[in-house]
Amino acid sequence: RPTQAVCIPAIHLHMTAATMQVSQKDFQKAQEQLKLLKKDPGNETKLKLYALFKQATEGPCNAPKPGMLDFVKKAKWDAWNSLGNLSQDNARQKYAELVSSLVSAESASQQKEASPEEGRHDGYETLIVTTKNNITKIMFNRPDRKNAINHQMYREIIKALEEAGKNDSAIAVITGNGDYYSSGNDLNNFTNVQPGEMEKMAKDGAVLLKEFVDHFIDFPKPLIAVVNGPAIGICVTVLGLCDLVYASDRVSTLH
Repeated sequence: RPTQAVCIPAIHLHMTAATMQVSQKDFQKAQEQLKLLKKDPGNETKLKLYALFKQATEGPCNAPKPGMLDFVKKAKWDAWNSLGNLSQDNARQKYAELVSSLVSAESASQQKEASPEEGRHDGYETLIVTTKNNITKIMFNRPDRKNAINHQMYREIIKALEEAGKNDSAIAVITGNGDYYSSGNDLNNFTNVQPGEMEKMAKDGAVLLKEFVDHFIDFPKPLIAVVNGPAIGICVTVLGLCDLVYASDRVSTLH
């Protein structure tokens, strides 16, 4: 019996020390992970982290209550004081769990952003075309060129309108990516043309333009333009062929 009385506390102390060591290790690791977060978790979460850190390192709140007009210190004091007599071990554990949840949420968010958008159509380089909730969205996607329309983009818009007219979506929406809806024709469409090719280029351009406009006229479903920024040239001309046009207060147009 005396031997048991000595052994049991010894085992208990050994296990408690090991648990505290692991807890402290996780706590330190959590502090390093917190520094690597790229997104601000928000003031409420930062107050929880502050309170748990203070509780884990100093124990229950032992600081004098700040004045009512010192809003930041008052918020921190309230958060720490609200933990009451929570043990330092439990505070370390809760701190580590909260940081782990923030890291997991940010990782999931990054994976979602890196993965292809749900309902995205393949085969486009100058557009982003998606279908979701019975709406096909055709987004001009040359923001570095202010969504200027080159020959490839003309053809891809024609293709996108054809697909949207035949798929199961109820309506189609056209908009721009970035600060411009579209700056009109890309001037590179008219450069590097040899003197003998000028007439052919003009004829081919007229055919492409007619096909482009015809697809707006013949589109079989409601077609909505969401003009997110300045619009110039041909993209303004075809707005009159849409069934509905919404415009941002940043919009200016030039025919």
